[in-house]
Amino acid sequence: MKQSLSLTQIIAVGSFALLAAAGAKAESYEGVLPAVSAKSRAEVGAEAVRTASAPNQNVVRGSRGPETVAVSTERARVVAEAVRAAAAPDQNVSSGSRVNSQVISTMQNPVDARASAANAKSSRL
Repeated sequence: MKQSLSLTQIIAVGSFALLAAAGAKAESYEGVLPAVSAKSRAEVGAEAVRTASAPNQNVVRGSRGPETVAVSTERARVVAEAVRAAAAPDQNVSSGSRVNSQVISTMQNPVDARASAANAKSSRL
């Protein structure tokens, strides 16, 4: 009996032959660049141990407590300016608050009013 190969069997045998031929031509991969290091393996290991055992290496900024700040103005003066700004009658109004408007402060600041009243009382005595 004579056996004949079908078309699918011929295609399968041909594809395996091509795959085997391509595999025979494969090259070994040596990498893009050769590894070059200025430090020896022992030096790199010692540096890694020092870095890993360093204190506070994973602490984010500000978690160690308050940071020092250079002070340029007296605390009492800053507090007085903050109180005066907070008590201003037009502190939340700007020229852009309304269309074609201008902010004209006609009210006296309450901090200034208290200060002038205190000066007036002290000058009477």
